[in-house]
Amino acid sequence: MPAHITVSGLSVATADGRSLFTNLNLSFGAERAGLVGRNGVGKSTLLRVMSGDLAPHQGSVSVHGRLAVLRQALELRPGEMVADLFGATDALNLLDRAEAGTATVEELALADWDLEARVARCLGRVRLDVSHDVALSALSGGQRTRAALAALIFAEPDVLLLDEPTNNLDRDGRRAVIDLLAGWRAGAIVVSHDRELLDTMDAIVELTSLGATRYGGNWTHYRTRKARELAAAQRDLSDAEKRIDDLARQAQATAERQARRDRAGRKKGAKGDMPRIALGGLKDRSEDTGGEHARLAERRQAQAKDALAAAREHIEVLQPLSVAVPPTAVAARRVVLQMDGVSFSYAAEAPIIRHLSFVITGPERVALTGPNGSGKTTLLSLITGAIQPMTGAVRMMVDFAMLDQQVSLLDPSRTIRDNFRRLHPQADENACRAALARFMFRADAALQMVGTLSGGQMLRAGLACVMGGVSPPALLILDEPTNHLDVDSIEAVEAGLRAYDGALLIVSHDETFLENVGITRRLKL
Repeated sequence: MPAHITVSGLSVATADGRSLFTNLNLSFGAERAGLVGRNGVGKSTLLRVMSGDLAPHQGSVSVHGRLAVLRQALELRPGEMVADLFGATDALNLLDRAEAGTATVEELALADWDLEARVARCLGRVRLDVSHDVALSALSGGQRTRAALAALIFAEPDVLLLDEPTNNLDRDGRRAVIDLLAGWRAGAIVVSHDRELLDTMDAIVELTSLGATRYGGNWTHYRTRKARELAAAQRDLSDAEKRIDDLARQAQATAERQARRDRAGRKKGAKGDMPRIALGGLKDRSEDTGGEHARLAERRQAQAKDALAAAREHIEVLQPLSVAVPPTAVAARRVVLQMDGVSFSYAAEAPIIRHLSFVITGPERVALTGPNGSGKTTLLSLITGAIQPMTGAVRMMVDFAMLDQQVSLLDPSRTIRDNFRRLHPQADENACRAALARFMFRADAALQMVGTLSGGQMLRAGLACVMGGVSPPALLILDEPTNHLDVDSIEAVEAGLRAYDGALLIVSHDETFLENVGITRRLKL
């Protein structure tokens, strides 16, 4: 029987009792399926339930085939080697003894002679050039993730369960994982916000608080379908608004007709042409008819208003964020940042930055790229003045703002509103609320404590506080802004950056993100 996973009537809640999903029904075959949805909706939890690591409150999971699971965090044990991930340490040690001539005859009979070559091939498939006897602690986080993925491939599973496999990987690492999955012919269920990776999928499953919806095809097809849904929702909204107007006109016309009949009856009664008892009956029928018309009109209007509210809510869910940001007025030829012959090292014998010179002029959008460990974060620290160069000079010629991965310019113990007022003391309450509303922090949403926000909300709050003032900074610096964000949050950040007309300096390995914000130049370390 082909490998498949079936989820039936699944209900799961968090430790504090918040329901993640109720009566969820899904099935996955020998396909590559991307699992998407907002942070906190339960994507990683669903993987844990499918892998057997977490028991559901209700429902069942049926698994046919062998699973292999890649979690977001790889736990390190002291002295652990790459070979330990493959479960091959003892067998590889035996091969080492055989090569040294110290293995016994009995051991030689058990030797797996091509094991080392198979391990090396799997490491090669994720483009990781390390030996099996390298300590995991000597590898970067991204390298450890790739080694763990290579070990999963080595096990030849029927279905891979991957939780954010490209998080924290540099460009080469991301490309290796994307290429691996593009050629994967067994089953794979992949939680990811990496749109380039999701474009290799056979299906996209969108998880929301209401359940799950399957879309055939890759990420591009999914977005096309969502665009059609948005267009249909906009038509529904237009129809609902037209219905409200039509009912208002009908109610007005009915009221006017009734008023004319009432006036005619009163006029006839005033002439004395109608007996008093008949006049009273006519008045009663008129009142009854008017009341019926009014009640019918109220019911229709209530139904139309409900349809209008539902259409507007659907639009808000589907409509991409679009924001307006005050201009920075950065002149095209103005020097924004200049670095001349900058060098820096934490140890004199190993310089990280060596004789670097470059200039950002006008509203350029520059991507700072390079493999992990090449000095990108160090360079940002030099640019912002957090550290000083050993040689050379850094000249910041304009006002700037830096949004790091922790959005540390915001005070987590204060509300979004209070942070905005702290950063823009000249802004009054109306200007503050209007600026935050442009970034979807309306009414009570602006009063959330920053320390309680998700990663996506926090970055959006940082953008609102930095770019929402009367005069946004002329240069905005961002360090890996899409790490750990869901796709909706990434697209919200992209919308904010597209509306910004100042200079950008961005460290990111997310090529789709860089393309969507309009990068014009790259500096590779």
